[in-house]
Amino acid sequence: MSSRAAILARVRRALADVPSDDDSPVVRDYARAHVAEGVLDLFVEHLRDYRAVVHEVAEDALADAVAAAVERRGARTLVTPAGLPAAWTAGLAEEVCLADGWVYGQLYDNSINNRPEIVKPADMLTTSALDTADGVLTAAAVGIAETGTIVLDAGPGQGRRALTLVPDWHLCVIRAADVVASVPQALERLDPGRPLTWISGPSATSDIELNRVEGVHGPRTLEVLIVR
Repeated sequence: MSSRAAILARVRRALADVPSDDDSPVVRDYARAHVAEGVLDLFVEHLRDYRAVVHEVAEDALADAVAAAVERRGARTLVTPAGLPAAWTAGLAEEVCLADGWVYGQLYDNSINNRPEIVKPADMLTTSALDTADGVLTAAAVGIAETGTIVLDAGPGQGRRALTLVPDWHLCVIRAADVVASVPQALERLDPGRPLTWISGPSATSDIELNRVEGVHGPRTLEVLIVR
C-alpha cells in the first residue's frame, strides 16, 4: 500500500461515524472579527511591523504620490498591469512604464481535465523582462487589518501573479474602503475561483539559522499607498 493510500484509509476510518449528508450546513459560529474600530490604523501598524513602507494619501494626490515613490526608488522602468487607471501614472514619463497585456477573466474548459484555464495573450512580459524591471505598480482587491495582509485577485490593475513576484519592488495602491478587519470578512469579498495572491509584507524567510533574509521568494520591498 502506498503512503497516499494509507493516509486516505486512516482518514476514512476516522470519519466513519460522521454523517455524510452533503446538505448539512457549515457551522460558522466563530468570531468574525476581533476589532470593530481603528481598523485602518491596525492595518497600517501591521504593515509596518512587516517592514512595509506605508503612506496615506488623498485621491487627488495619488498621481503625485506614485511619482514621488518612483523618484525615491530611482526606478527607471515600472511594470503596469492591464486595467490600471491611467491617472495613477500621469506624473511619470511615458517611457518609464512597461505595459503587461495579461488580463484575468477569459476562461475555457480544458478537454483533458475539464478544469478552467486562463487564456494568456502573447504580448505579456516574459520572466526575464520582469526581472530587469525596477518595480511594479498594482492595485489590490482587499486589505486585512488583523493580519496586515494585502490580497490581489488578478482583477483590473492587478495583473498576473508573476508581476508581483519577480520585480524587486512592489508599489501597491489600496483604497481605505477596501480594508476589512479580518480574514472571514475578506473571504466574503473574494471569489475562490480567481487566482488569489496573499501578501503580508515584503518577501522574507528565516529558514537558515533563523537569520531573516528578504527578497528570496518575491519583492524585497513592499511600498503601500493607502487612498483615504
